[in-house]
Amino acid sequence: MAHATHADKDAYFIPEPSPWPIKAVLGMFLLFFGLILTINKMDFAGSLIMVTGFALLAHLLHGWFGAVIDENLSGKYNGKVDRSFRQGMFWFITSEAAFFITFFGCLYYLRNITLPYLGGEGHLATSNILWEGFKYNWPLLNLPDAGTAKYVAAKEAMGAWGIPFINTVILLSSGVTLTWAHWGLKKDNNRQLVLGLMLTIALGVIFFCLQAYEYWHAHHAMDLTLNSGVYGSTFYMLTGFHGLHVTIGTIMLIVICVRSMKRHFTEHNHFAFEAVAWYWHFVDVVWIALFIFVYWL
Repeated sequence: MAHATHADKDAYFIPEPSPWPIKAVLGMFLLFFGLILTINKMDFAGSLIMVTGFALLAHLLHGWFGAVIDENLSGKYNGKVDRSFRQGMFWFITSEAAFFITFFGCLYYLRNITLPYLGGEGHLATSNILWEGFKYNWPLLNLPDAGTAKYVAAKEAMGAWGIPFINTVILLSSGVTLTWAHWGLKKDNNRQLVLGLMLTIALGVIFFCLQAYEYWHAHHAMDLTLNSGVYGSTFYMLTGFHGLHVTIGTIMLIVICVRSMKRHFTEHNHFAFEAVAWYWHFVDVVWIALFIFVYWL
């Protein structure tokens, strides 16, 4: 099959066979398999496998991003390819939204159905059979199995108006700086574009550092761990998954910032910037939901 070239303006570009997808699968498998081993106290093997997976993913990002950038700069992408990229990014963000909707659904089910019924709501006989005298409250700190070797109740719930509120202000501010950078791009003001991106990256890094400190404090001062029942599990599941997205988004922003310094984008040709901006604003919206339903209510 003939491949599209710079001269084939109406042809859809078909890339050469690529090793990057299989490397992505292998890297993610090793990363998460190592994480599972580490969580289950197999620290040395888990850390080694996890670092290997992370290194493979770093190699993947450098190689795959570089290949796509080279194809774009060589003029192989036309309007048809641009539309397919936009559709692909839309469905990618939609699939990510489905993840978070599922996790928020788990939180809703626990808080409004499972735990109230275990506490006796609806006069189900099973509540006293399972844990006699169990009383429902949220956050769930009175674990029925607290004190056993497996489950340790958290001393207190994570408050909303400390680090979480600061992080909310930081992420909302990062959305503003990213939009300001976009305005600079549309006005062909490269200085404003780069400065806005650098501010956004800095805010993303600050958010990550504050959340890392929050995790450290929760684990050491509050005894809030993955073994703290459903409250600990849902807390780390939702905030950790969001933190992963902030990390990925920050890496994307760094790539876009470097490309902006090299003036890869023009007023009318900057979908890579738009795709990252969509992703970052999506991360902002998810955090607002997290702040409300995980930290505040």
